[in-house]
Amino acid sequence: MNTIRPCGCKGVRTCLKCEQDFGIEKTNLKDEFEKLDAWSWCIKCQKLYRGWNTNEIQLQHPEHLKDDGLDLPGIVVQTEFISADEGRKTMNDLDSLPWCISQSGRRKQNFGPKTNFKKRKIQNGNFEGFPEITKYLQKRLCEVPLLKDFQTIEQCSLEYDPTKGASIDPHIDDCWIWGERVITVNCLGDAVLTLNLYKDCLEKQLKDITKYNLDLVPTYEHQLLQPLMASEQLKMFEDKIIRIPMPCLSLIVLYGPARYQFEHSVLREDIQERRVCLAYREFTPMYLEGGLSHNKGVEVLKNATNFW
Repeated sequence: MNTIRPCGCKGVRTCLKCEQDFGIEKTNLKDEFEKLDAWSWCIKCQKLYRGWNTNEIQLQHPEHLKDDGLDLPGIVVQTEFISADEGRKTMNDLDSLPWCISQSGRRKQNFGPKTNFKKRKIQNGNFEGFPEITKYLQKRLCEVPLLKDFQTIEQCSLEYDPTKGASIDPHIDDCWIWGERVITVNCLGDAVLTLNLYKDCLEKQLKDITKYNLDLVPTYEHQLLQPLMASEQLKMFEDKIIRIPMPCLSLIVLYGPARYQFEHSVLREDIQERRVCLAYREFTPMYLEGGLSHNKGVEVLKNATNFW
């Protein structure tokens, strides 16, 4: 079913409503992932420890032994990135703006250029900058050492509604246009980000993987903040599932191996209440000054400094 359904879903993307209305059967990702060896991120240790439940892993923290932990480069979870008052105000401000239906039971507010990932074409379109109400967040991002030079070129509000079975399927953010650092600010609700090794990264060289435009990564790999893992290192994550807590009011960043060599998803079972987050994306080096496609991104970069 490739037509866009009234709920906003299309193709393999589904929500509880269209599954019921159209009799769509969908594989339960949680059941599939639970068959794997689960490891969860301890925010304080900044390591992975065996276990599915991220809350339990945090509670066990004082007893964690570093030798029992597993390293996965490219993960940042910073709790209390915004205050409770800032979270409430931001939610009121976002809800004063129109929401659009999206796939898999989500709604969104998108501010950024028009992109065609298959044809690798970008247009500024109607993009004129970002809502003034979120300016403080972009400013605060640049106060984080890892993000000091981060220039937002897309900001997207995403709402996950548990009554609709909201989720997002495993994927890697496009590597043609979106840069290394993939940022999420959780404004409302707790959730979990689930990572699984993208097996093509183990079986092939990146230059041979066209899905997600991963074949372009080797052209700017030398500029990454965190080197990618070699096949021998990646093999440690075969048949493992990675669980990253995303507490309310927190900042989450994926970069390096966690961003390029693992798919990430949000399972509907991990959405127990309304969740709203802000996703931030930057350009790849190709569209920055000195890059081969810089001239195609100049208008977008200029407008990305505006707030209205």
